[in-house]
Amino acid sequence: MNKKLFSKNFMMVVIGQIISLFGNAALRFALPLYLLNLTGSSALYGTVTACAFLPAILLSPVGGIVADRVNKRNVMVVLDFFTAAVILLFLLFMNSANLIILLTVTLMLLYGIAGAYQPSVQASIPALVNQEHFMAANSVINTISSFASFMGPVLGGVLYSAYGLKTVLWVCTVCFVVSAVMEIFIKIPFYKRDSDGSIWRVVKADFKESIRFIWKDKPVIGKSLLVICRINLFLSAMILVALPYLITEVLNLGAAEANRLYGFANGALAAGGLAGGICAGIFADKLSIQKSGNLIIASAVCVFPMGAALILCSSGMINYLVITICCFLIMAFSTIFTVQMMSFIQAETPQSVIGKVIAVILTIAMCAQPLGNALYGILFEICKGFEYVVVLFSGVASLLTAVSARNIYKDF
Repeated sequence: MNKKLFSKNFMMVVIGQIISLFGNAALRFALPLYLLNLTGSSALYGTVTACAFLPAILLSPVGGIVADRVNKRNVMVVLDFFTAAVILLFLLFMNSANLIILLTVTLMLLYGIAGAYQPSVQASIPALVNQEHFMAANSVINTISSFASFMGPVLGGVLYSAYGLKTVLWVCTVCFVVSAVMEIFIKIPFYKRDSDGSIWRVVKADFKESIRFIWKDKPVIGKSLLVICRINLFLSAMILVALPYLITEVLNLGAAEANRLYGFANGALAAGGLAGGICAGIFADKLSIQKSGNLIIASAVCVFPMGAALILCSSGMINYLVITICCFLIMAFSTIFTVQMMSFIQAETPQSVIGKVIAVILTIAMCAQPLGNALYGILFEICKGFEYVVVLFSGVASLLTAVSARNIYKDF
């Protein structure tokens, strides 16, 4: 098979990602915001989003094991159709069921599907492109993901503010159906592996094999994962909770305007990922993995202007602009770091285990996210009127983590 970078099958994977991730980004914007608008509670918002992450953590290893044993194209197709079905069920019951429970269950299903989906996408790259193109291919995938995440919240915010939640849900349903139909025609090389014993025994053996590879064969990956967990706990979780809470509940921007501006802030966050992905692709040959720790330090430093603005400035719009710009920069730096790490892992991992290794890595990286979401939801609730304290705490904790981790990446 011709494994040039811009092959037909790779481009179809990319287009499918654009459509599917646009729908996913719009959903992750609209559903939690709908809950926050109804309740105004950061603690409830943090708790619900924390619960939503749990299925992603549990199903990501399963998705990796499936990606190594089932045709990756089939995994993508089935999960996109299933996502469309979940949205339709939400639409059917949203006016008759307990909304908080329904939102929680729906978000848990959506995050769980995404957790099972991503290992197949990442594991398909080595099957479609040559090793010398891994960095460029990952840059393309991350750029597309960021672009979809950019357009999803922006258009989702416009649709949500103008037409309400149902319109967003119908648009997303169409996205997932179109993506699934298109993915049917993708051809990804697949070689069926023999398996002995029960499904449980296979899952257990595959999981042990992945853990052994990460912690014993490539221990630097394991050390790096611990750093990522701490960054997710102290930095990523803060942004996920602070962005909607500060913009819609604290800055006094007006309800309709705040929802629209939150959509643009989410878009800026994704635009940072887009910029980072493009930079990673353009400067792929010049970026050194040994210096990647500096990217985490830069991300952590960008938190402090957010806290300073909340202390020094009473203007809601100025605070909004500072928060949005800082989030853009944080996402740009962290995306370059993510592309470097994923390319390194793909190059160092054998084809026979790459799906489950990536899945376990994603799972471990996500473990801190629900704890962080719940933590910051409670902290913002406790520190009402002094939200800058929570933001600065995040900055200090993230910076200490990043500085202590720099030596790990020097040893790569």
